[in-house]
Formats: sequence, structure tokens, C-alpha cells
Amino acid sequence: GEIVITPKGRKLEHIGVKIELVGQIELFYDRGNHYEFTSLVRELAPPGIMTTSQIFAFSFENVEKEHESYNGLNVQLRYFLRVTISSQYGVNTIAQEEDLWIQNLNPPPQINHSIKMEVGIEECLHIEFEYDKSKYHLNDVVIGKVYFLLVRIKIKSMELAIVKRESAGSGSNMVNDSETLVKFEIMDGAPVRGESIPVRLFLSNSRLTPTYSNVNNQFSVKYYLNLVLLDETDRRYFKQQEIQIYRNTIS
Repeated sequence: GEIVITPKGRKLEHIGVKIELVGQIELFYDRGNHYEFTSLVRELAPPGIMTTSQIFAFSFENVEKEHESYNGLNVQLRYFLRVTISSQYGVNTIAQEEDLWIQNLNPPPQINHSIKMEVGIEECLHIEFEYDKSKYHLNDVVIGKVYFLLVRIKIKSMELAIVKRESAGSGSNMVNDSETLVKFEIMDGAPVRGESIPVRLFLSNSRLTPTYSNVNNQFSVKYYLNLVLLDETDRRYFKQQEIQIYRNTIS
């Protein structure tokens, strides 16, 4: 890229101009500390005096950007360019930052098993649910079925939700937060024994990111399908199942 520097007055005295490419993680409860995992520097100009606008070309080639940009509930991962015009003794030093947004593509998984689970209350309720796979891309569709094998309580509704669970920090300082991104009612009314309810949930309408696992030992993001049944007394019965999310296109 290129950097254009224009002096505000008649001249700009400096002891050097540099540009940095920085990748860092910021935990919101610990804003004073930034965890840098990438830091590259290019010197753009030696000490001197600028009297007119100058253009400086720069490049950062073959930089490994293994982590995606992320802005979560308790943590932020960002990449940015920082231009610094240094002055003597640090007085009037000028710094400007510009954020970059990084996304990484992943190939489809070679193995993608279906999900089959049971929910039961002894002699009252027994259901099975099945999803066609356990790993989904960001624009995928969750397809499945719910089978009612035994129904002796009055179920009035059933919904499927996508729950995001973010863990930030480590040890005693770890912060865990859950957020329901979308709810989808898949049944309204009482089911009967032997009934099968189809499930079809479009992920493209949700605010999803890929699944992140222990990024730089600082945070993780996981997603769950949460099946919830509500009976006539408003008691809730639910079953969660983790799913893997991956990115197959740039959004």
C-alpha cells in the first residue's frame, strides 16, 4: 500500500517514520494489557524535515494470519496498521491506526457424522432427535427430525435455538458468556406418540462466526443447537448439542 503524509504547517521535523502491522488480542476486563501475537515493522523514512506532501510505499509479504478478526462479548482480536512519525524526546509524536478485517477459509470436513440423541423423563416423555450432520458452514441449513416415542405430558410448544458460548481469559480470570442468537419454533400444539416433526433452520440469518478453539490461549467460541420443549405448566425440557461452524466463503 501507500501512506501519504502532509505537514500541517510549513514543515514537519521528525526523527523517523515507520509503519507496523500488529495482531493483538484485548480482553475487555483487562484493557490495560494487549496480547500481541504478530508485530512487524517497516521503516519508511530516516530523520529529516518534510515541507510538502510525501508518499511512502510499503508492503508486508507472506505474513501468516492464522487467526480471524473477532469482536465478541468479552474479547476482541484485531489486526491493524500503525504509522508513527517520531519526534525528538517523544514530544509531538504522531501515530495513526487503521484496522484490517481478516477472514480465513476452511475446506469442507472429510468426516461429518450425523447427530442422534435422546431426551427422556422416565415413563413420561421419550423423544429422539436427529440432525443430518455435526459440522456446518456459515450459510448452511440445519436439517433434522424429532421423533416422539412416548408422550404422557402435555407439550404445548417446541423450539430450536442456536446458542453461542464464549470463554475469554484463563484460570480464575476466565469469563464465560452465553448468547442465544436465534430461536425457531418447530411445533405449536401437543404432539402424539409416533409423530415426527421436521427441522429446517437456515444459519445464514444468524450472526455466526466460525468455531474458535483456544485462540492464542486467550479465548474460545463454541456453538450449540438447543432443543427446548415447553409443557402446559411452562416447565422447560431441553437438550444441547455442540456443532462445529466453519467458513467456506468470504463474507
